[in-house]
Parts: sequence; structure tokens; C-alpha cells
Amino acid sequence: MELIDGKELAKTIRANLKQEVIQMNKEGVFPKLAVIMIGEDKASKVYVKNKSKACEDIGVEYEEFLLGDDTTMDELLDLIHRLNEDNSIHGILLQSPIPKHLDINEAFKEIATSKDVDGFNPINVGKLSLNQDCFVSCTPYGIIKMLESYNIPMEGAHAVIIGRSNIVGKPLLQCLLNKNATVTVCHSKTKDIKKATKDADIIIAAIGKANYVKADMIRQGAVVIDVGINRLDDGRIVGDVDFDEVSKKASFITPVPGGVGPMTVAMLMTNLVKAAKIN
Repeated sequence: MELIDGKELAKTIRANLKQEVIQMNKEGVFPKLAVIMIGEDKASKVYVKNKSKACEDIGVEYEEFLLGDDTTMDELLDLIHRLNEDNSIHGILLQSPIPKHLDINEAFKEIATSKDVDGFNPINVGKLSLNQDCFVSCTPYGIIKMLESYNIPMEGAHAVIIGRSNIVGKPLLQCLLNKNATVTVCHSKTKDIKKATKDADIIIAAIGKANYVKADMIRQGAVVIDVGINRLDDGRIVGDVDFDEVSKKASFITPVPGGVGPMTVAMLMTNLVKAAKIN
């Protein structure tokens, strides 16, 4: 079994981006990320802090726009439109979740496609499905980069994704199809998930259930990517995969923490630098 070290890989990507940003600065380009956060969600605060640290790490500018829980849709859209028009801002990120009275899809639709560093604007989503150049959602992008970096073949492989969210499952399906994998997507209504996973070369767990994937669900030598972040009652953070047991059968596996998480942030920085080049 080989551990896929997302933390180390992300460090390398960020070091390369830092050099790129130094060169851009010399040419008068100063990449800048705008993050919109609405409300007081604790997990969101942690994620936003990680993103600001990553910006600092690679030498790009960062500005937070903190809005109250009572923010109206008009106020949110007005802010997005102002950031779209601001030439000093290259990337716009709307941190989810947002309060239930607001329509997140409507907000994503209004973020300029050239500044959509999270890859959630419907135009970028459509371009991904057509295998055209676009901004790819950061977690799926990070997973593909991990598989490539560890020379894990995707072409012809049977990949099973557990979870069909707009953030991970659906864009990852398109990413893997674009790499010529055969993809099965399982979800809460799938009758026999174990039947699908037992046949998989690559399993990506993004279902949000602690230790859901057990050793008897995978075949010997499968590659296992764990997207889950779940806090147990005793305070420990675990993924969607029962790591101790599954790691005995897997050929490659990602840890939690230190696997997919750092790569998500690294790919956000990659998207931001790309955005600064086209805006």
C-alpha cells in the first residue's frame, strides 16, 4: 500500500505557483482573490482561513467580504457584480453553505466565467462536460492531479464515485470521463453500492458518512480516494473510508486529514493564477 500524500503534493504545487506569481508581479500583474462569506458557519471559517493562508503562501492578494445572515439576494448579487467589474480582482469565490433564503445557483450564475475560480458557473460546468478549456471545480481537479502525479492510470479504468454532489461527484464524473475512464456514480438511492465498488479499479468516496467504505467493499489492489471530512464524538477527524482496514487491501489510498483537502486549496490557487493571466 502506498499513501497518496496530498499535503506534500500541494506543497510542491504551491511552491511552483509562488515562482510563477513572482514572475507575474515583475510584469505588473498582481493576482487577487475575493472571498464572499455569508453568516457564521464554523467549518466555513476554517476553510476561508486556509484559503487566506494559501494566498499569503504563494504571494497573491486576498480580500474577504463578510456578509450577515440577513443579507438579501439583491445585496449578494450587487456585490458579485461589483467584483466582476473590479479589474484588480481576478478570482471570485462564494463560500458555501449560504443561508437557506438565498439561491446559491443563481449567485454562481452571476460570477463572471473568467473569474469563476471555483468552477461553479453553469458555463464552466457545461464546458467541462464538453471537455473544453475551463475552470474545473477544485476538489475534482485536485483528485485528478493526485492520480496523475502517482501515475495511476485512468484510461480504461473502472472508477466508482460514491456521492453525486454538484461540488464533487458530478464534476468528477466529467473529469474522469474526459480521461477515458469508465465511470459509475453511486448515491443514496443506489440499491447495491457494494456490488459496484467490488468491481472498481478506483473508488472515490464523497458521501459524508464516517468510515462508510469498509474493506469488504473493495477488491485487492484498488485505488481509494477519500474526500470525506467527518468529526467523531471524541473530536477525531475521519474520512468516509475505514482507513485502518481498507489500507490493508488498497494499492494506493489518501489519508484524512492530509489527502484531498490540501489539494483542493492548491487547485484553487492554480485556478486563481490562471484567471489572473486571462483577466
